[in-house]
Amino acid sequence: MSRKFVRAIFPGSFDPITNGHLDVIKRGVKLFGELIIAVGRSPIKNPLFTPEERVEIIAELIKDMPGVSVEGFERLTVEYAAEKKADVILRGLRSLTDVQYEFQLAMTNRSVTGIETVFIMTSEEYGFTSSTLIRQIASLGGDISNLVPESVYKRIKEQLKK
Repeated sequence: MSRKFVRAIFPGSFDPITNGHLDVIKRGVKLFGELIIAVGRSPIKNPLFTPEERVEIIAELIKDMPGVSVEGFERLTVEYAAEKKADVILRGLRSLTDVQYEFQLAMTNRSVTGIETVFIMTSEEYGFTSSTLIRQIASLGGDISNLVPESVYKRIKEQLKK
């Protein structure tokens, strides 16, 4: 039986990208023919990294992952997905709170554009992590070295010195 080629986008602000995000990417790439990590403009007032820096950071992390790419976007996720001819939107789930929010978003996206959403539960060790929490801990001098890739940890430390 032949498998259908499926292109997925994994949208988010990724400010910063976490080990939880990478877990979803590594598991998602096994499911799809192509996975585009879509770095959106964050509504956060004080982002840690610019969207361009986030794309650069992620590009370095995924350079050895066939079928995975990263780029920025500045419009509705469903518009971006349509432009990329994506079959699905990939989302990671950490908690019941995520499920409620993501369910509503997935239903709206499907109702408006017909695009499906595929959810991957994050691994247990990343279920509590969020980029917001990591930014807060880092800004207060806490140790986040086990929550983000080593290269990201170094970039965060450099960024906070500025």
